[in-house]
Amino acid sequence: MNETDLHYPPDTCPFCSIAAAFPFPESARLWGSGDKELLARSVPGEEEADKVERTEPSSFVVLRSRHVLAFLDILPMVGGHLLVTTRQHQVKVADMQAVESREIGFWLPLLARTVSHVTGVSDYNIVQNNGARAAQVVPHVHFHIIPRPASMPEIKNKSWAMFGRGQRDDLHDEDGKKMAGDMRRVLREEVEKELEKKAARL
Repeated sequence: MNETDLHYPPDTCPFCSIAAAFPFPESARLWGSGDKELLARSVPGEEEADKVERTEPSSFVVLRSRHVLAFLDILPMVGGHLLVTTRQHQVKVADMQAVESREIGFWLPLLARTVSHVTGVSDYNIVQNNGARAAQVVPHVHFHIIPRPASMPEIKNKSWAMFGRGQRDDLHDEDGKKMAGDMRRVLREEVEKELEKKAARL
């Protein structure tokens, strides 16, 4: 094994810790007759989501569906920097199961609209790195949704290695709680719109 591809087991993975702390409340599949209820339940309620101390460091969860989670990056490049990841420990995109790919494909547009709406920024990057040479810091597959406001902070390192500690400021708990709460509210609205569009097609 190449040393640049070393990765740690799920029991030490911070993203797996978040997944364990915020389980999906249903055993049923996401897709099927119960779409409306299951989609709505994929966005955690405030009482559950505000318990940011469930993990160390704190987690600001926006989505916790059967196969996918979304939470704020604790070292954001800009406000609203969101991570979207698989619930199960997969290292790279090539390791993802079909059901995980399908669910991430469903949620990414809704989450992108959510980030854009909450931050008021219409331009954004969706970045996904695979392996240490590609600047993947946490070896658990994830997508970055990064708003691109008109004025971006100065980045010391101009490469994609900027996704690491030392380049960005920590996310403070109060800021994270507010941002994640706003995103959950907007995401619930996006889910409702998606269900209305689906009903209109039937």
